[in-house]
Amino acid sequence: MTRRAAPDHDEAAARVLRQFRQVFNAVKTHFQQIEKQVGMGGAQVWALSVIRDRPDIGTGELARSMQIHPSTASNLVRALAERALVATSKDPLDRRAVRLRVLPAGVRLLKRSPGPFTGVLPTALAALDAKTLVRLEKDLAALIAVLGADEAAGGIPLSEM
Repeated sequence: MTRRAAPDHDEAAARVLRQFRQVFNAVKTHFQQIEKQVGMGGAQVWALSVIRDRPDIGTGELARSMQIHPSTASNLVRALAERALVATSKDPLDRRAVRLRVLPAGVRLLKRSPGPFTGVLPTALAALDAKTLVRLEKDLAALIAVLGADEAAGGIPLSEM
């Protein structure tokens, strides 16, 4: 790299850092609004909305739907059940499996909660065209490699960070 390129590179890195800050602040603000309005975290609200939309979903299916680790989904379900927002029942065919349903208190909570339930970042990503997503995925993979980031961190909901 020549001396002349260094300031341009530093300026570009600073601009990208500001962009990441904007993204993180948008996500953080959304989750703070949810917490303020309904008194629980965004991941719990998202899980509750998935359970409402898919009655009798299992914990494993919930984890796959939210793209989170099964133990994280179990923890979310436990918290929702403790607050009497969801009911759990054993699957009649497989007694090891648990089926989930939203209770009336859960439905009322979702009505008070600001959307999108999945969070603003997944919604924004879904709105991007395929070409942009492919480019963004490639570029973020390069950044993750430089960071040496833990791959398992990809299964933790942003609202839990």
